[in-house]
Amino acid sequence: MKVTGEQAVELILAGHKIEFIREYRFNSARRWRADFFIPEYKILIEVMGSTWTAGKHTRGAGYRNDCEKMISAQCLGYNILYYTSDMIRENPGRILDDVLLLIKGRQSA
Repeated sequence: MKVTGEQAVELILAGHKIEFIREYRFNSARRWRADFFIPEYKILIEVMGSTWTAGKHTRGAGYRNDCEKMISAQCLGYNILYYTSDMIRENPGRILDDVLLLIKGRQSA
């Protein structure tokens, strides 16, 4: 069975008992949602699909919208992690490493 990027992130977070919310609406003024939200540390995780098949994230308007979404999240105080599906497939452990690095940074601040 083939696991999607989002399914892999969900399995990794749940497997390490990291509480998260799926499809979290982080900006009430816009309809933007993040694929995952770790509320305790204000971390958003986005999985960018179809990056090698001219999907919406790699075309002009879609890429611009992603940039606006990322800027909005950062201005609202979120840490945002972006991954392509192939990044997750090649190194799924990176997600946990990055999340733990952000958590450690927040705890030492």
